[in-house]
Amino acid sequence: MTKITFVQPDGRSQTVSARVGDSVMQTALAHSIDGIFAECGGAMMCATCHCYVEDARTGEASQGEEDLLDCAEDEVRPSSRLSCQIKVTEDLDGLVVHLPVAAD
Repeated sequence: MTKITFVQPDGRSQTVSARVGDSVMQTALAHSIDGIFAECGGAMMCATCHCYVEDARTGEASQGEEDLLDCAEDEVRPSSRLSCQIKVTEDLDGLVVHLPVAAD
């Protein structure tokens, strides 16, 4: 299984096993990771699975994903992605995903 580490804004981290073929969002939900809400269930209709990933292995965000990120409540950075759009592969073993600070 592929290992993914989720890092909270306060620095706490949790490394979990992810199934190949699932999305990073599905992995977060399966392991009750705080900060990934996924209100649309992965349909790319909200930005509540927003995360920061500085890893070229995840690929580039699509234009639709970038448009939706413009609606994110959290700070959008060059490393911003929607975790529902990142498919888990064996090549992503060791991926580190940072979770944003929720907007007040």
